[in-house]
Amino acid sequence: MIRRDVYMNQLHRLRDKNIIKVVTGIRRCGKSTLLHMFQKELAEHGIEKERMIAVNLESGDFRKIRTADDLYDYVEQRLCADKTNYVFLDEVQNVPDFQRAVDWLYAKPGVDLYLTGSNAYLLSGELATLLSGRHMEIRMLPLSFAEFVSVSPETGNLPQLYSKYLVNSSFPGVLEYREQDDIRAYIEGIYNTVLIKDVATRRRISDIAMLQSSVEFMYDNIGNLCSAAKIAGAMTSAGRKISTNTVEAYIQALVDSFILYKANRYDVHGKERLKNGAKYYAVDIGLRNYLLGTSFGDVGHILENIVYLELLRRGNEVFVGKAGTSEVDFVTIHNGQKAYYQVSQSVLDENTLHRELAPLQGIKDNYPKYLLTMDYFPNISFEGIQHVNVLEWLSAPNT
Repeated sequence: MIRRDVYMNQLHRLRDKNIIKVVTGIRRCGKSTLLHMFQKELAEHGIEKERMIAVNLESGDFRKIRTADDLYDYVEQRLCADKTNYVFLDEVQNVPDFQRAVDWLYAKPGVDLYLTGSNAYLLSGELATLLSGRHMEIRMLPLSFAEFVSVSPETGNLPQLYSKYLVNSSFPGVLEYREQDDIRAYIEGIYNTVLIKDVATRRRISDIAMLQSSVEFMYDNIGNLCSAAKIAGAMTSAGRKISTNTVEAYIQALVDSFILYKANRYDVHGKERLKNGAKYYAVDIGLRNYLLGTSFGDVGHILENIVYLELLRRGNEVFVGKAGTSEVDFVTIHNGQKAYYQVSQSVLDENTLHRELAPLQGIKDNYPKYLLTMDYFPNISFEGIQHVNVLEWLSAPNT
C-alpha cells in the first residue's frame, strides 16, 4: 500500500480538531485505503482498537444499516465513555438522510469524525448547511506521477515511466496487474460503476447511451474551451441530438462524480473570474484511453491534463487564464498568491518558444511564471519566466 503522504499528513494535522474531516474523490482513488492506513498509524501511536469505529457502507457487513437512525445507533453503542473516539464512515452517502446521523455524532463529546464519499453530493444541499464552517474537505485524486514513480520497479528513466503512467492509468489498484487485458478490465469496472451508480442512478438518467457519448465527447476535447451550447451543437452535428439543458445536467453530474474536472476562466488583466466558457479535464488518462483508445496524437492536451491535476494536488485553485486576446494555460491561486503556467510538449522550435512565452510576457505583475515542457536542458529563465522540465517538476515530492 502507498502511504499517500499529501493526504495522510493532512489527516494527522487535522486529528482531534473540532471539525469533520471529509475525504472526497472518484471511486478507487484510494480513500478507503487511506483511512485504513490512518487507523493503523493511530494504533501505532497508542490508540486502542476499541476507540476506532469504522463503518464501510458499501460492505455487506453493514447491510443492516439502512437509515440515519441505524447508523447513529450502531456508532453510539460502541463509543468509549470519557475518551476520544475516532469514527470513520466510508461512502456515507449510501445511507438515506445520512446528514442527520453525521450531525448527531458531531454533537456528541469525544467524537473525532471522518467521512468519505465518491460524489460531490456529499457536500451539497442540507449537509452543506449543517456542516457550514464545521468541516474540512480533503480532495483526493488517483496517484500523482511522483507517487507512481516512487513505487515503480524501474528508476531513472522518467520519459519511460511517464509513458507507462499514461498507458496504465493512475488508479492505485492498477499496480496489482501486469497484463494489459487485466488493467483494461479493472478500469472498465471503475468506469461502469461510476457511470451507473454515481451518475445515472443518482441523477435518474435513463439514456445511458447518450450519457456515454457525452463522456466520450468531453474526454476527446480535454483542454478545449467549451460551453454547453457548443457541446450540444457539436454532438448534434455528429448525429447525437441533445439539448443544451441536457448537456448542462450531464456535465454537472460527471463533475460531481469526479470523473471530469472543470477549470473556469480568469481574466488576468481584469483580475476577475469569468462566467463564460471553461475547459474540462479527465480524472485519469488511462480511463480516457479505455474510452477512446490509446493514442499519443494529442500529446499536448494530455500533458496539459496531467499538469492541471498536479496543480490541484498541490492545493491550488486552478483557472484558465485570459490575457487580452491571448490565453495562459493555467492561473493558480494559493493562499492569496498567484502563479502562471504555460504547458508545451516542446519549445525547441523558435517560433513555438515565442508563441508560448508571449502570453506570459504580456503579464506585468511580479507573480511567478513558468513554462513547463518535456525538453531536457538546464533550467533557464526568459525575462523572469522559468523554463522547467515538466517531468522533473511532476516527479518532485509534494508533501
